[in-house]
Amino acid sequence: MDKKIIDRLREDKDYYGEFGQQFLSNSNISTLLKNPAKLRDKQANIPAFLVGGYFHTAILEPEKLNSFKIVEASTRNTKKYKELSDGEMCLLQHEVDQVELMQEAVMANDICRDLIAPVLGNYIYEEPAVIELFGNMWKGKADIVNHDEKLVIDLKTTSDIEKFRWSASKYNYDSQAYIYSKLFGYEMVFIVIDKNTKQIGVFDCSPDFYKRGEDKVRRASEAYDLYYGDEEFDFKQYLLNDTL
Repeated sequence: MDKKIIDRLREDKDYYGEFGQQFLSNSNISTLLKNPAKLRDKQANIPAFLVGGYFHTAILEPEKLNSFKIVEASTRNTKKYKELSDGEMCLLQHEVDQVELMQEAVMANDICRDLIAPVLGNYIYEEPAVIELFGNMWKGKADIVNHDEKLVIDLKTTSDIEKFRWSASKYNYDSQAYIYSKLFGYEMVFIVIDKNTKQIGVFDCSPDFYKRGEDKVRRASEAYDLYYGDEEFDFKQYLLNDTL
């Protein structure tokens, strides 16, 4: 991997900005599989993503918490929120309180703490990488690369941990697992916490899970090549074709 590229991708402004858009990522999977024409559309920021991002930051990069704007309001529909948010998507104070409880629960669990911050210290947070898959360049940024356990670890929040297996397919965690296993050469593990009950789960990935992810990445790459690899392709001729 080109060190200059990796160094630039360590910066969020480059990873998520114009520089990083030269690479495909797992966040593109859903769009490429459902409607490739919208690949370059700006993605809407939603509260669940914002809360999830704050949770990640609280555990992995607490020094960056000040970059989040927090509003003391009951909901985002109140007059107070609209005045103080100035049109931005902001965290609500009760969401921050919820994240602090989740952070405490995860770090109080011995297994989770040892995975996130192993005693020997052979780990790295927020590590980017790039790789060629199916003829296209893909990027990823691992929450935690634990070299002691030879694992890539990703932190997830969920509203119902009993349904996480279903969520993992819906939100393309299978394709994420496949991509990251190729990027870093390690198996992937998800540390998951239920936002409501604070119950914690540690989920590893089966061969079938990786296989389903690989299939998604292959199909997404094919859609990308069809849509953006041929300058003469007529977007109006694109359609989904499947067997029921």
